[in-house]
Amino acid sequence: MSVAARRLACVDTTLQDPLVGQLLDGRYRVDARIAVGGMATVYRAVDTRLDRVLALKVMHPALATDASFVERFIREAKSVARLAHPNVVAVFDQGAQGQYVYLAMEYVAGCTLRDVLRDRGALQPRAALDILEPVLAALGAAHRAGFVHRDMKPENVLIGDDGRVKVADFGLVRAVGTVTNTTGSVLGTVSYLAPEQIENGTADTRTDVYACGVVLYEMLTGSKPHGGDTPAQVIYQHLNEAVPPPSAAVPGLPAALDGLVASATARDPEARPFDAVALLAETREARSGLTDAQLDAVPPQATAETHDATEDRTSVIPRLLPDGQGVSHHTSRLEMPPPEPPRTAGPDRSRRGPGRSVITVVVAVLLALGIGTGVWYINSGQFTRVPSLLGQTEKNAGKRLADAGLELKGVKRSYSDTVERGKVISSDPESGARVRRNAEVTLVVSRGPEIVEVPDVQGLALADAKRDLKEAGLVPGMVTKEFSEETARGEVIRTDPAAGAERHSGSAVALVVNKGAPVDVPDVTGLSVEDATAALDEEGLKAEVLPDRVNSPEVAGDIAHQSLGEGSQAAEGDTITLTVSKGPRMIDVPDVTGKDVDEATGELEDAGFEVKVDRPFLSFSDTIASQSVEGGKQAPEGSTITIKTKGL
Repeated sequence: MSVAARRLACVDTTLQDPLVGQLLDGRYRVDARIAVGGMATVYRAVDTRLDRVLALKVMHPALATDASFVERFIREAKSVARLAHPNVVAVFDQGAQGQYVYLAMEYVAGCTLRDVLRDRGALQPRAALDILEPVLAALGAAHRAGFVHRDMKPENVLIGDDGRVKVADFGLVRAVGTVTNTTGSVLGTVSYLAPEQIENGTADTRTDVYACGVVLYEMLTGSKPHGGDTPAQVIYQHLNEAVPPPSAAVPGLPAALDGLVASATARDPEARPFDAVALLAETREARSGLTDAQLDAVPPQATAETHDATEDRTSVIPRLLPDGQGVSHHTSRLEMPPPEPPRTAGPDRSRRGPGRSVITVVVAVLLALGIGTGVWYINSGQFTRVPSLLGQTEKNAGKRLADAGLELKGVKRSYSDTVERGKVISSDPESGARVRRNAEVTLVVSRGPEIVEVPDVQGLALADAKRDLKEAGLVPGMVTKEFSEETARGEVIRTDPAAGAERHSGSAVALVVNKGAPVDVPDVTGLSVEDATAALDEEGLKAEVLPDRVNSPEVAGDIAHQSLGEGSQAAEGDTITLTVSKGPRMIDVPDVTGKDVDEATGELEDAGFEVKVDRPFLSFSDTIASQSVEGGKQAPEGSTITIKTKGL
């Protein structure tokens, strides 16, 4: 079925939905249905108490009797409510009325990342990173709060008409500490499952990282890394093949992006960034090393891949059991297509009877604007809705307002890293807002990305340098240390990019900090603690003596080991850790009298001793007559045992 056909089919059934037009729980007026999935239906509604538009996610009545589904539904509300993050779709309320169990959620007028990929194919690296970073910020907040999303995919990334990026559908969320193995199946979406999810059903923060790596690959190339005619073929590739570098599909992509995808999608979870916060740091580091030309490179124009919606449906996936068998059932969860316009349904007007006193004509206009999709409705009364203006030029936005019967009150200008200069970032009232005809609307138009100059922080303490970078609109990046005599210990030697370079606001700047002047570390093993400390102090180093002692060939009380050995370099003021000897270990001496020299020597060396052979003058015998320490007694490990052969 074509996209247009799917939209029309959705609109047809909207008019038959029993909840549309109803007041749910005495508070939420249901205005229109905007999405349907296997677990729930999403409606646009109005909170009549607070007079605000929101989304209602209502569980299908047939599932409301299933305790496990209801528990998952309520868990989603509680989990997301605890996050309170700007890049997470907020949950306002949860309740039930009769057969309807619902969540009241933030309404995001716009589209999903899936819609963007379907319409545009591959994105420019800058756009892909601009979407990935807020997604990782949202997941990072969830991970640090102890939650795992478990179902990251483009369908669950919403892009609002105002350019904001939000993560939706925490319906499969689990507390990190309660993730357990499943015995037969795992919930998820085939194309984004990590190998360990398929193999043993476990999921932790690194499975979300893997899914984000797949999403990044898809944004950079316009297609998924693994494909196949059946889900089983996709699963096989996840288990046995590494995600290919994006540059293999889109030649010319920077190696840093290949590395970022490879890091996030490593088949061994131990090789991935620990959580979304760590991946966000890697992402910002990768971005900081790219030039504007690399970030804004236009990918080859190609038709986005044919999309099989069933492949992106959250499902119960058969897990590979030890005997190679799996579970063969399939259950779907909520999909999030963009809001769809209603259309008039019913028989042809010419056949309608005269008894119908009121004819309602619903006019729907769907606009494709940049990365957003706006929908507005114009009725025959005194109210209308603000048209979708995101991405329009100031002139076109003014015309659309005039066509909708609204007036342009004024224009404000603001910097934006995501919206092209001269195009609309947002409006007040916002797109989709219900307003009176002839109402005034203020536009916010992009000045383009804010360009700032990297400040000169050489010679500043690290904390002061970070403060100056933040005040300049930049982000302190990775900190490394080097020996230097140019500045004092702990002060900044240089930055990357260098002082004076121009970068977009929010770019990361790496810092190199002085470890101090290099100092040669002396060898203090075999010295007393007092002498060793004095020797280190003379070189400008500090000594830290560990409380636990160890056996060693050194005399008890002397230094057995030091953390940096002779010939190493440290910075002045560094601490060298010292371990004190408790003397050599005492071990049993084997009795070797009566044995030949070779046998006796081998037996003593195997026991841990050095051996010295003493042959009397003119003695030609190889038989051992005596040994310096009698057999059966103990001697220090590593000490020398003298064996003497028989004389004439």
